Amino acid sequence: MQLIQRFLFPLFALSLLAACERPPTLPKLSANDVIVAFGDSLTHGTGASADTAYPAVLASLTGLAVINAGVPGDTTASALQRLPAVLAEHRPRLVLLCLGGNDMLRKQPESATENNLRLLVQTIRASGANVVLIGVPAPKLFGGAPDFYGRVAGDMGLPLEQDIFNDVLKDNRLKSDPIHANAAGYRVVAERLAEFLRKAGAL
Repeated sequence: MQLIQRFLFPLFALSLLAACERPPTLPKLSANDVIVAFGDSLTHGTGASADTAYPAVLASLTGLAVINAGVPGDTTASALQRLPAVLAEHRPRLVLLCLGGNDMLRKQPESATENNLRLLVQTIRASGANVVLIGVPAPKLFGGAPDFYGRVAGDMGLPLEQDIFNDVLKDNRLKSDPIHANAAGYRVVAERLAEFLRKAGAL
């Protein structure tokens, strides 16, 4: 019996570890569910037309309603003020949360941005919607998404996509200016988000 226990315990520990490392999943969306893309100019589609912004392309790829709730210049603080009205109007099942770039451009303390992101997530979840957190790169050479995105996602059990905009904005062919994508770039964002949502179980 002791021999069996010594054999089974490491297997149990390994399976537990694997479960802890597995990325968070999402409930499968139905045909009538609404997705809200909530963010700033990267969500709005600055640098491209409305029908080539990533929410519009994501809607065409998935066949679902994807509301573009991106406001250029939005910070995490200003987004907190308008979020309740957006949730009340659209009643989404899923929110794609992409904010933080303007906080960094305005040199807001990272701790404030991180705290605001947590409050945004709490507000969304309180409405009954699920959240995907989308990181944006720091506005500096080889910036990458700051660590606070990973902390928020890890602490709150969120699916996190932190590479899409970093990869797109490193490719001059996919940019309209140093901090915004063009139509081709937003299509890449939409395609990769659709794949991300499929892997997470939402599609």
